Amino acid sequence: MAAELSTSINIKEPRWDQGTFVGRAKHFFTVTDPRNILLSNEQLEKARQIILDYKKGVVTPGLTEDELWRAKYVFDSAFHPDTGEKMLLIGRMSAQVPMNMTITGCMMTFYRTTPAVLFWQWINQSFNAIVNYTNRSGDAPITVNQLGTAYVSATTGAVATALGLNALAKHVSPLIGRFVPFAAVAAANCINIPLMRQRELKHGIPVTDENDNRLGESSKAAQQAITQVVVSRILMASPGMAIPPFLMNSLEKKLFLKRHSRICDPFFCTFFLFLSLVFATPLCCALFPQKSSMALSRLEPELQEKIRACHPGVETVYFNKGL
Repeated sequence: MAAELSTSINIKEPRWDQGTFVGRAKHFFTVTDPRNILLSNEQLEKARQIILDYKKGVVTPGLTEDELWRAKYVFDSAFHPDTGEKMLLIGRMSAQVPMNMTITGCMMTFYRTTPAVLFWQWINQSFNAIVNYTNRSGDAPITVNQLGTAYVSATTGAVATALGLNALAKHVSPLIGRFVPFAAVAAANCINIPLMRQRELKHGIPVTDENDNRLGESSKAAQQAITQVVVSRILMASPGMAIPPFLMNSLEKKLFLKRHSRICDPFFCTFFLFLSLVFATPLCCALFPQKSSMALSRLEPELQEKIRACHPGVETVYFNKGL
C-alpha cells in the first residue's frame, strides 16, 4: 500500500525556483498553457478542493505529488491569487495565446483603413482591459463606477493613440506601415494598464514580509508592479508584431499570395503569431518574479515607520505584481 502524501510540501510557492529565470519560465509555461482554458468547471472545482484541503492539512486519498502540483497549477490558472475568485475565462493568462493570436492577427492584416484600425484597436484594448482587471494585484473590491471609468479612459486613450499613429503611417512606406499596430499596442499598454489599475496607484497594494504576514498597503509597490507588467506586456507583443511584417512583406511579393492576399494574409499572419506567442508569453511573464520585492527604505515614509515599529527587523517587503 502506497504511503500517504506528506503535508509538508510548500504549495504556496511555485514548484520551481523563482529566483532564476529558468525556474520562472517553467512556472509560466505551465500557467499560460492554452489547454487550461479547455478545463471544465468540474475539473477546476476538483483542483480547487484538493488545494484548499491540502492547505488545511487534509490529503485527498491516493493523491501523488505530481497530481498535487498539477492541481495547484490548474488552480492558479483559474483563481485569483489575492481574492481567490474564479477569473474571467478570456482574462486568464492561459487565454493569452489564442486571444492575442486572433486579435493581433486581425490588427496586422486590417490596418489600411481608419474604420478597421478603430474597430480592431477597440477590440484589442477592450480585451486588454479585461486582462488587466482580471490579473490586477490586491484584494480590495472595485465598484462598477470605478471599473467603468477605468475602462472608458483606458480604451479611449489607447485607441486615440493608435489612430494618431495610423495617420502618421500614411506618409511612410508599406513596410513601416505594418509596424503601426505594434507601436500602437506598445503605446496603448503604457496607457491601458495604469488606468485599469489606477485604484492600486491611489490606494496601494498589500505588502507582506517573507512569511506572508500583511504589513500594509503601498502605492510605491504598485508603481513598481505596474511598471514591470507594462515592460513584460510590450516585450510579449514584440516577437509576434515585429517579425511578421518583414515576413508578410516578402511573402506578398509571391505571385500566388499576391493574387489571394485576402485569404493568405490573415492565415500566415496568425500562424506566425501563434509560433511567437507560445514562447513569448511565458518567457516575458518570467522576466520578473510574480512575488516581487522592494527594499523597505523605498516605501512611503509613514509606512516605513509603521513597519519598523510593529515589525522590527523587516528590511524587504513582498507583493504580488499582477500579470
